[in-house]
Amino acid sequence: MNHPFAKLFNIHRNEILPVALAALFFFCVLTALMVLRPAREALGLQGGIDTVRWLFVGTAVITLLVNPVFGLLVSRLRRLTFITTTYVFFGASLVAFYLVMTLTPDVIGITTGQIFYVWFSVFNLFVTMVFWAVMADRFNFDQGKRFFGVIAVGGTCGAIFGPWLTSVLAEPLGTPALLLVSTGFLALALLACWAVTHLRPDSAERKYDTRPALEDRELIGGSAWQGVRAVFHSRYLLGIAAYVIILAIMATFIYFTRLQMVAELGESTDQRTTLFARIDLITQIATLMMQALVAGHLMKRLGVHITLALLPLTAAFGFIGLAMVGSLAALITLEASFRAVQRAIMRPARETLYTVASREDKYKAKAFIDTFVYRGGDVVGAQIEGLLGRLGMALAAIASVAVPLALMWALLGLWLGRTQRSIAASAKAEAAPTAGDGHGRQPR
Repeated sequence: MNHPFAKLFNIHRNEILPVALAALFFFCVLTALMVLRPAREALGLQGGIDTVRWLFVGTAVITLLVNPVFGLLVSRLRRLTFITTTYVFFGASLVAFYLVMTLTPDVIGITTGQIFYVWFSVFNLFVTMVFWAVMADRFNFDQGKRFFGVIAVGGTCGAIFGPWLTSVLAEPLGTPALLLVSTGFLALALLACWAVTHLRPDSAERKYDTRPALEDRELIGGSAWQGVRAVFHSRYLLGIAAYVIILAIMATFIYFTRLQMVAELGESTDQRTTLFARIDLITQIATLMMQALVAGHLMKRLGVHITLALLPLTAAFGFIGLAMVGSLAALITLEASFRAVQRAIMRPARETLYTVASREDKYKAKAFIDTFVYRGGDVVGAQIEGLLGRLGMALAAIASVAVPLALMWALLGLWLGRTQRSIAASAKAEAAPTAGDGHGRQPR
């Protein structure tokens, strides 16, 4: 690995193309999402903050209903077929919203905005979940530690490019046209997905061989509810679910604190959209800077267990600072640091946890955890924050809940990382006599 590029990003020469395609895949996914996100936030806030809390409940219910449908697709269809079906469905939904907004603009109101809010939340969860499931299936445990941080840079670039593109196109083309722009990037993401799953390494460089391309002719099989059962029958998957729940609760605390502070400014929907976009831009730039400094190296040097504990510690110190200062600037600092560590460091580390799972669990159990479990954590966090608000308790009360929870979260992250390392070592030892098996195992 003497090539300067390879040394800088900890990637072998023959691995550059698949990693670049994966980064392009994530760039297109995040661009498709972030083009629409600022409008989603503003539309959701039209009905008031209490309404947004109930929209979280609605999103959780919808994700629970969609999970068995997705599980059925995973069981009955070939991998690239159900991945394509998922992306095409959401692309068609965007076109449908575009037609409603252009052909019947009179029906657009608070209710329609709430429907779009829930739909976008489901869209966001599923397209990113499918992306990371493909990554966990395409790359092995050791590659995940090296690649996922670099691949995440592509997503961050898309998350920066999306809001910028919105600011450039919204006025000349109109807001409805952004839905078609998002659809276009979703189509490009699907093309990149096909490329990265079919690409095989150069046979001349087999000593750095990447995991073989997905065998699309094989069916995963199993039942539609297998992912739910798997989570409750595996301590490892249950630990991941608990980690995700706490993550969602913490993110929701920050989210509703931001909504409260922005709502108190008493500005119009357009002004709120602009402010949300600026906050997102600051967050994404901070993320990109962190990824440029540590991507591909932190997990390898510190280990997944330490990496998973960094976000909980960031949250603990951040909430203490917010309780002491209590300003919008302090909130933006907390959110920017939290999101930067989450996306640049924690998310790649969390996704490597699935590289040692079975292929069925990578799609079914992961779908259940990343959608319903995550949104369930959102609901819990929203209700706790709302209860504290109704009791007239200030930011110090939220910090008194968030800090102890963050410490428990850090301990859980340490346990997950060590357990993953143990599973990977056991699977490697079992596979040694029959090299080429590529399927990870995990204890039940």
